[in-house]
Amino acid sequence: MNQGKEIVRPPFLREGDKVAFVSPAYWMPQEAIQQAAEAFKSWGLQPIISPQANSQDVKAYAGTAMERAGDLLWALEDDDIKAIICSRGGYGTLHLLRLIPREKFREHPKWIVGNGDITTLLYGIASQSVQSIYGPMAFQMAFSQGVDAEQLRNILFGIIPQYHLPSHSRNVCGHAEGVLIGGNLTSFNAVAGTGFYPIPEGDTILFFEEVEESLHNIDRMFYTLMLQKAFWMVKGVIFGMFMAVRYDLEFNSVEHMLVDHLRNLGIPVCCGLPTGSNSCLPLIEGAPCTLDVTPEGSTITFHIEGGRQNIVDLKENEQQLMK
Repeated sequence: MNQGKEIVRPPFLREGDKVAFVSPAYWMPQEAIQQAAEAFKSWGLQPIISPQANSQDVKAYAGTAMERAGDLLWALEDDDIKAIICSRGGYGTLHLLRLIPREKFREHPKWIVGNGDITTLLYGIASQSVQSIYGPMAFQMAFSQGVDAEQLRNILFGIIPQYHLPSHSRNVCGHAEGVLIGGNLTSFNAVAGTGFYPIPEGDTILFFEEVEESLHNIDRMFYTLMLQKAFWMVKGVIFGMFMAVRYDLEFNSVEHMLVDHLRNLGIPVCCGLPTGSNSCLPLIEGAPCTLDVTPEGSTITFHIEGGRQNIVDLKENEQQLMK
């Protein structure tokens, strides 16, 4: 994606592979981590809990920044570990970016899974042109498993979803091709303009979600991204879930506000992807994909070498997510 590097797709998993649970941000209770571990055991994998996964620092973080970075480096450099599952988000991943040599992500490519605050880590990975998964974390897997957990398992084992989404009143029809990047909007803004921002060499498709923010803050963050030089490479936009939003501007939805900014660009916009802080339908960060938006709905197709495609019709099972 960047610096002339070929995009690296981490190896898919096989039964019996080891996966590590790491906490780059907030701490997570040991019993919840154990519950999540049982889910991964049921997939035929061997979960390993990192030393600091449920530590506490200042009653928030899973250990100091150095301790959290140490856990992540341990999981990265151990080639017997084939994937890294982040325990939860919250805040704190930003502390690790200067402590992890980014070339490690390319030297030891493996699937790293997270969402929310973990966005900043996934951008560090994408800046090295390595793919990762924006998907459900241990905290979510500990309490419920639905379509998003099923699709995470499929991706890890090489079964790649093609998502078919229902229509949305704020959709903008069209076709787009590009490398998918995005995530939590606040976390995205935290690295914008830094060396950890994955500046694309070619066309991109952006996706965003947000939780517990005001409309005017969402507007400011999104418009800031639109002012960046690289935004002209954006050929399509996907909006996930916007949860617990404070409506301090006279728009009837976040999509209403943001689609107005994009309307004159002539690019397709897909709204209502069930990805956010509650349910998190997994997306492959750094993967080439196509976005097709029609009056009947939207289709997101990933182009992953060596993967087997599987159609996931969310028009039929959208109510099943994270039940």
